[in-house]
Amino acid sequence: MWTYAIKRFLMTIPTLVLVSIIVFALIRLIPGDPAAIMLGDTDSDTALEAMRSKLGLDLPVYRQYLIWVGNIFRGDLGTSINTGEDIASALVTRFSVTAQITFVAVGIATLIAIPAGLVAAWRQNTPLDFGILFVSIVCLSLPSFWLGLMMIYLLAINFGWFPTVGFVSVHEDFVGGVMYLVMPVITLAAVETGVLIRMIRVQTLEVLRLDYITHARAKGLSEATVLMRHVFRNSVAPALTVIGLTLGALLGGASVTETVFSIPGLGRLLVDAIFARDYPVLQGCLLFVSFVFVMVNLVVDLLYMLVDPKVTL
Repeated sequence: MWTYAIKRFLMTIPTLVLVSIIVFALIRLIPGDPAAIMLGDTDSDTALEAMRSKLGLDLPVYRQYLIWVGNIFRGDLGTSINTGEDIASALVTRFSVTAQITFVAVGIATLIAIPAGLVAAWRQNTPLDFGILFVSIVCLSLPSFWLGLMMIYLLAINFGWFPTVGFVSVHEDFVGGVMYLVMPVITLAAVETGVLIRMIRVQTLEVLRLDYITHARAKGLSEATVLMRHVFRNSVAPALTVIGLTLGALLGGASVTETVFSIPGLGRLLVDAIFARDYPVLQGCLLFVSFVFVMVNLVVDLLYMLVDPKVTL
C-alpha cells in the first residue's frame, strides 16, 4: 500500500516539471511584449529596455525559466502587470472562492447520481430507468451559461428569491453566502449529475451481469442486500476517476459559471487575465490550475487504492 502511494507521488514530479515547461513556453509564444504593456503609451526605447531588463526578459529563455522556477519554490509568482497585486496571494484568495462552489456542487452531484445510477441499472428498461436516463440527458444537454442566465432571470429577477450576481463568503455572512451560492452550485451540479448518472449506470449494469451476483442471488439474498453489499462498492469505485477529473477541472476554475454570476473565483481571474493580456497572472493561473488538477488526481488514485486494495501500478 505505502509502496504504491510513494511511487504514485513520485510520478507526479516529472508531470509537474513537464507542465511547468509547457506553461512557460506557451506564455512566451503569445504575441506582445509585457514590458511595453506595463509602460503603456511610450516611445522611449531606453525606458522599454530598462523595463525588459528589470523583468529579466533580456536574458536567455532557459535562464528565464530557471529563475521563474526558483521564484516558484520561494512562493513568488510575480505581480500583476495591471494591478500590481501579488499573484500568489490572488490565487489563494480566488481559489478559496472557487473551492466553496466546487466542493458543494460535486458533493451534491455525487449524492444524487450514485443512487440514481444504481436504481436505473437495477430497474433497467423500466419506466423508472427511462425517466432517470431522460433527466441525465437533459442535464448533459443544457449549456451551463444558458442555465445560469435562465436561473438569474427566473429565480433572481422575476421571483427575487436569490441575489442576481456577486459573491459573499459564508465565513463573513453564512446565510447571505449560501444565498449567493445556490444558483452557481445548481448550474455546476446539473451537468455533472448527468455525467455521473450515466457513468454509474453503465458500471452497475456490468457488475450485475457478473457470475458472483448470480451466485449471491442463488443463495437467497434479497435484491437490496445484493445491491448494497455486492454491487454498490464495485460499481462506484470506477466512478471515483470521473469524480476526480470533474473535481480537478472545476477547482481549476469554472470560468463560464463564474463569469455569468460575476463570482471572483479562479476561473474569472483567468478570463480577466486573458482579456487584459496580463501575462504573469495568466502564467501563474495556468500553473496553479495544472498543479491542482494533478494533486486532485493523485488523491483520487490513493482513495481508489483504499477502495480496491488489489490495485497496483
